[in-house]
Amino acid sequence: MKILITKDGRKYLKEDINVSLNEGNIKKVKLGKNKTHSGKIVYAINPSFTDLTRFMKRGPAIVRNKDIGLIITETGINKNSLAVDAGAGTGYLAAYLANICKKVVTYENRKEFFKIASNNFKFLKLKNIKIKQKDIYKGISEKNLDLITLDLMEPWKVLKYAPKSLKLGGFLVCYLPTINQVDKLIKNIKEQFMLVKTSELIERKWETNNMIRPESRMIGHTGFLVFVRKVG
Repeated sequence: MKILITKDGRKYLKEDINVSLNEGNIKKVKLGKNKTHSGKIVYAINPSFTDLTRFMKRGPAIVRNKDIGLIITETGINKNSLAVDAGAGTGYLAAYLANICKKVVTYENRKEFFKIASNNFKFLKLKNIKIKQKDIYKGISEKNLDLITLDLMEPWKVLKYAPKSLKLGGFLVCYLPTINQVDKLIKNIKEQFMLVKTSELIERKWETNNMIRPESRMIGHTGFLVFVRKVG
């Protein structure tokens, strides 16, 4: 499959043969510059992992790339890391973790989201990820983890299980939409944990074609990230 990019920036994910686009048809796609039957120019590249995630089936709101980037850099996960994720939703965050970690197990209690995430992992051809249709509020089976990520309404309910599953120095990262949830989580942190930081990232894009200025519209608040580390 190839990512096809038009001159105005539209992207398509297509097979290489008999491609039909709004810009016209292409019998056989080659890497680089292609011309449709109507004379329009389209560029073809091999898809990156990030390209492919844009074509995942969507469901509930996702943890955005800006926040995923902070999780990856703050926790230092790598090819040897073991991670558990809960509140999989579409599997977006879990997929990015699996693209880096040795193994990821993700929990999703809702049947409809379990199905969406499972299909997305197959689409991305991820072999090192396992999804469980299970409520993580009832416990975590995995041990010796480097990272636990929680995209849940009540993550403090997991605090009694997390210390037994995380290795010393491992991270618990919670994604929360409201500061009230952040406050309740922090008040329930156990002695084995140390609060590292609470962050909110806001991304502002810029227009750079004619007048150079910030874009008129932007996504404001998405969520808070609470980073906690096991120290005892």
